[in-house]
Amino acid sequence: MEIRGKRVYDEPSPDDGFRVLVDRLWPRGLSKERAALDLWAKEVAPSTELRRAFHQDGLSWADFDSAYRAELEGSARDAVAALRAELASHPVVTLLHAVADEEHNHAVILHEALEA
Repeated sequence: MEIRGKRVYDEPSPDDGFRVLVDRLWPRGLSKERAALDLWAKEVAPSTELRRAFHQDGLSWADFDSAYRAELEGSARDAVAALRAELASHPVVTLLHAVADEEHNHAVILHEALEA
């Protein structure tokens, strides 16, 4: 399986394969039709507290990375396992997120966790 990442606001493409939104909150101003999702896996997104600490309270990227990986291996472990099982039958999967920063966002970390 090939896993890709993309902003949910970018135009959907047939090359995206199975499209999975991995944000806890629905992206502002985006209709469900335009999002063209196959799955909304909000259970694997960072907790509300962690998301706020990173986006609003200035938590460093390194600290966010460590804390989110801990969530993925702890409280979100079952959700990650269920997502991994769901994705196994798809040759191409695109993890969608609403974050503007393509390098420093939770989908990058989740991508690595799903491949591990």
